[in-house]
Amino acid sequence: MPSTGRYAIYFAPAEDTAIWRFGIGWLGRDPVADKALLQPDVPGLTAAQVATATESPRQYGFHATLKPPFHLADSSTEVDLRAAAAAFSAAHRPFTAPAVSLQRIGRFQAFALTAPSAEMNHLAADCITAFDRFRAPPSASELAKRRERGLTDRQESYLQAWGYPYVMEEFRFHMTMLGSTSDEALHAAITAYLQPLAGHFAEQPLAVDAICLYHQQAHDAPFLLTERFAFTANG
Repeated sequence: MPSTGRYAIYFAPAEDTAIWRFGIGWLGRDPVADKALLQPDVPGLTAAQVATATESPRQYGFHATLKPPFHLADSSTEVDLRAAAAAFSAAHRPFTAPAVSLQRIGRFQAFALTAPSAEMNHLAADCITAFDRFRAPPSASELAKRRERGLTDRQESYLQAWGYPYVMEEFRFHMTMLGSTSDEALHAAITAYLQPLAGHFAEQPLAVDAICLYHQQAHDAPFLLTERFAFTANG
């Protein structure tokens, strides 16, 4: 795989879990096999409406962001990044996070934690700092896009320091299921469909036992899960 495009460090449920199968089935793409999946029929919506509503999260692949997408710095290589991910994972141990439920987050819908998790917050912060040496500075257009909807002073400071505004105290774990929309009828139809099917995920904790390297080869290409790095530290 060439060292082009963008990389990201994400959390993704293990491929043999029910929530992984549910998430990729809903979004309509398997980011491991890089193949399209048939999305379910949602009462009151056309197939085209469902596809459009999930287009953005489908492009990024089912995940929760830990280190947001970045271009490699000139001094870095993919080999270096993979080695760092392996070392990072060897120094972290698996843990159990609170369960997730389908929640409305502004204009989005996502699986989010049902309770705060200091361990998840620490993991995200560790990823931000540990992998930042591999990140090329964002372009002016990328910065402008981040600022489109307005940022607080703290978010602006994080954007300048880390290339992304929603890190550290601004981080909120979420696995996006519906892209940004202000269409309340669409939100209602999708909530009515997903909630009964996804409710049982709120009954069991979330296993966090790895980080995943995702790669986007070109601007209009989907992100692919290229490698999973299991946490192996003890104690």
